[in-house]
Amino acid sequence: MFSGSSYYYLIIVLQAICVIHCLRKGKNATWIFAIIFLPLIGCIAYIFTEMFKGGEIKQVQTGVSAFINPSGNIKNLEQQLKFSDTFNNRVELADAYFANGDTDKAIELYESSLTGTFTENEHVIYQLILAYSLKQNYSAVLPLAKKIYSRPQFAKSQAHIAYALALEHTGNKFQAQEVFKTMKARFSYYEARYNYGLFLIRDNRSTEATQLFNTMIEEAAQLSRKELTGKRQWINLAKEALRKV
Repeated sequence: MFSGSSYYYLIIVLQAICVIHCLRKGKNATWIFAIIFLPLIGCIAYIFTEMFKGGEIKQVQTGVSAFINPSGNIKNLEQQLKFSDTFNNRVELADAYFANGDTDKAIELYESSLTGTFTENEHVIYQLILAYSLKQNYSAVLPLAKKIYSRPQFAKSQAHIAYALALEHTGNKFQAQEVFKTMKARFSYYEARYNYGLFLIRDNRSTEATQLFNTMIEEAAQLSRKELTGKRQWINLAKEALRKV
């Protein structure tokens, strides 16, 4: 039987697989909202409605195997790529490398995948933005982010935050602030707002940062336990940052 924490992480794995599949296949964006905000029901509905077609349920099996034995899964994916060098095989291995912390290997594969009809592939560009941000290669983030900035999924994504940080670290503080401001809605964007608070501190605007963190904490007190799912860590980090301001 799964423990509570194992069950939680298994749901996260299923969500990631479903969202990635949804982006690759160009499914209706409504699916992404269902998968994110109704994790168990949304994933099950998506799997049985969209992924059973053409035997694609194997992606779920692969994802669960990766959760249980990530290194074994990477070896399988490496062999798969050797046998058949396709776009999907490259990206699956790159995703596995990235999830396992092998960021340089992931970047190499993602970059080599952006060719031909896949030059503007949204999933690969999104992953590259996160990977380059992690490596603090901010100048590489900017042109990639501009390619998908207008996509609906970008607005509430980590890539959007990475874009704002890249602007800051390349000397475009005013633009960075404007991007952060688009992610300041109440009762949402907690990760982005936390990062905006840190941006304000780095810009010697501690009073504004304090106000922002206090607002986040006040909002959290009004959220139910379920509504706090996925937000709690950013609330706790805001509290910690507040103590240091």
